[in-house]
Formats: sequence, C-alpha cells, structure tokens
Amino acid sequence: MDTLLDRFCRYVRINTQADETAACYPSTSGQRELGRLLAQELLDLGLRDAHQDEHGIVLATLPATVRHAAPTMAWIAHLDTSPETSGAGVRPIVHRAYAGGDIMLPGAPGRVIRVDANPELNALIGKTLITSDGTTLLGADDKAGIAVIMEAAALLVAHPDLAHGPIRICFTCDEEIGRGTDHLDLDQLGATVAYTLDGAGEGEIDVETFSADLAVVTITGVNIHPSIAKGAMVNAVRLAGQFLERLPWLTMAPETTEGRDGFLHPYRLEGGVAQATLRILLRDFVTAKLTEKAQLLEHIAAGLRAEHPRASIEVKVTPQYRNMAEGLTKEPRAAALAAEAMRRVGLKPRFTFVRGGTDGAKLTERGLPTPNLSCGEHNLHSPLEFTCLEEMATATKVLIELAQLWGAEKA
Repeated sequence: MDTLLDRFCRYVRINTQADETAACYPSTSGQRELGRLLAQELLDLGLRDAHQDEHGIVLATLPATVRHAAPTMAWIAHLDTSPETSGAGVRPIVHRAYAGGDIMLPGAPGRVIRVDANPELNALIGKTLITSDGTTLLGADDKAGIAVIMEAAALLVAHPDLAHGPIRICFTCDEEIGRGTDHLDLDQLGATVAYTLDGAGEGEIDVETFSADLAVVTITGVNIHPSIAKGAMVNAVRLAGQFLERLPWLTMAPETTEGRDGFLHPYRLEGGVAQATLRILLRDFVTAKLTEKAQLLEHIAAGLRAEHPRASIEVKVTPQYRNMAEGLTKEPRAAALAAEAMRRVGLKPRFTFVRGGTDGAKLTERGLPTPNLSCGEHNLHSPLEFTCLEEMATATKVLIELAQLWGAEKA
C-alpha cells in the first residue's frame, strides 16, 4: 500500500480546485498540471498512447492480454476538486493505526472529525486514515479514485499473466462544476462500459443519481446614494434576502431532507445594491420534478416583481445531469460484474443511490453505461474530509477483478 499512499499524497498537493466562474475548460491551470503528471506516469508504465488532449483530458490504453475480442472497459476519475472549499496548499496528514475517537486537525483549532458525526470511523479502527490539516479540503474526491486507477494500471502492467480485455483510462476535468464530460469524445474513448471511481467507503455501487439543474437568479435593482434613496433605491441585496426567505427550506433543503427527497440548495450569493445573483441547485431523483422546482422559483420571482415593479428578476435554469438508473438497464452486465468483482475480494456489494452526481450520470445519459464505485471517500467538499488507505487498496483489487471478469466476456 505504500505506493498507493505515495501516489495519493502527491496528487492532493496539486491544487486543482474548479472555478465555475471561468469560461475556459479546464477552469483552472492546476488541472492541466496534474493531468500532465499523470500522462507522464502512464507513459512511464509503458502505456504508449498516453497523452493529455487539448482540453486537458488524460487518455491511455491498457492493451488486452486475451486473444478473443473482449469488450473495452473504461476507468474514469476527475482531476478537479470542489469549488466550495479551498484546495490550495493541501497538507495531507497520515494517521496510521487509527486508535478510534475524534480526530483533531492541527492547522485549524476547533475543526474536529467527530465520531458522533462520522460513525463509519468505528469500523476503521486500526486502519490508516488520511486527512488535511483542516485549513483546506483533502481532495480525496476524486484523487482517491485517480490513485486507485493508477495503482490498478501499474499492477496489470506488472502482471501480464492476468487475462483482461482492453482498458481505457480517462481523467476528466471540471466534474465538480458539471462540465466533466463536455469535451469527452465517446467515439474516441471507444468503450462498451465504464466505471467512475468516485464513491464513498467500500462495497457500494452507485446505480442511481439525482437528476440535476442549476438555477441562476439575477436581481437588478436601482442604486442611488443612500442620502437621497427614499422612494428611489431598489436594493437588490434585500430582494435576494426576500427571495431566499420564500424558499421552502423546511421541506426542500439539503439540511432538512434525506434519502430520496429532492431539494433546492442556494449555495452562492454575490453582488450589491445594483445587482445580486443567487445560484441555486435543483435536485431530484424524478427528473420531471425538476420542472416543478423551477416553476416554484419562477413563482417566487413573479411575486417579488409584483411587489417591486422597478426591479428586474430573471430566473435562468440550465440542465446539468440526469439520473443514470434508466440508462444502466441497457447494459445489465455493468452493475452485475461490478458486484461479482466485489464479492471476489470479500465484500458484500450494495447497490446504492447517491444524493449527487458523477461523470457517470452524464456518460450514461449519452449512451455509455457508467456505474460509480467506492474508493474510500468520506466527508466530501469539506475541511473535515478524510479517506482510508485500506479502502482505497480494496478498490484497487476490485478493479483488478473487474478487468478479468470483463476479459472473459465476448465483444
């Protein structure tokens, strides 16, 4: 596991935090930097076609070791980290033989990974955990997935006796801001099935995700000097506050919902008196219900327009990704062989749904069945993020078994 740990710690030190305000792809230069490093490491392994394309996406092929025509499988992870928490200057801290109890993060007094909030820690006693120092996120989402894929590739290269079909390795950019597959050419990828390594803990196969839209609410007011503002000023900040107050947070917010409940999640407010912008995530497992949520936002906007006729309030909704469940029915082997691979390494697989989305949701929507697999991620997007080395090692073993299972199939 030392090489796996070394890979992971090297990768998380590169700042690949995505920037949703950027117009370019990838949205940040750090993603290209990490991609260049990975492309070179793949070349060093002997994958002669490894390269980073003009969009920053890394692609490479592990040639088949079977003589028959086996289906091509792709392993996918994303280079970027969440825009919600800083990824600059990540200092990974390795906690060997975790003794149990709360984990204090030394860089930020008061930030503690508490057992009562993370009961899965009780099952990780004695294992090796990795955290940040508390001043940044860790970046296990999705550098744990990257490290797992790189380690599995290295093992297959080192053991050509393991029978497998062609495997495509792909590292995308800007998954965290919904653009992960925008520039991925599926014909060039050439895969029959794919797996994203971007999941929690171990033993889980995500076969259903939220459907997702993004709403941007732009409120334009009237700015004037406060000394002469009576009857003239329309404060866009105040109207943004009123808009937020009218959202049904008790029944439709991420902090008040769970399981298969959808939500509306306002996560960014920017601007001033003249103009303010709200960004709101729309999420539901039933795609049709996204329209209902968008209509609710428009209803709130209409009410505020009537009360403040000199203000302009625009609600623009953009599709992000769709629930992968329907698409996966077209290739039942995708989930079934993942489950068998997990059983072969001693896990009891669980088919799960994720209250979020991965590149796999978009890829499945585009016709490439792509379940998401566990790779040891915990507390995503947070300074309290952590990962477990043993869970990452198990995910590596799952990929090795999966390679052999697909290698036994016929194209």
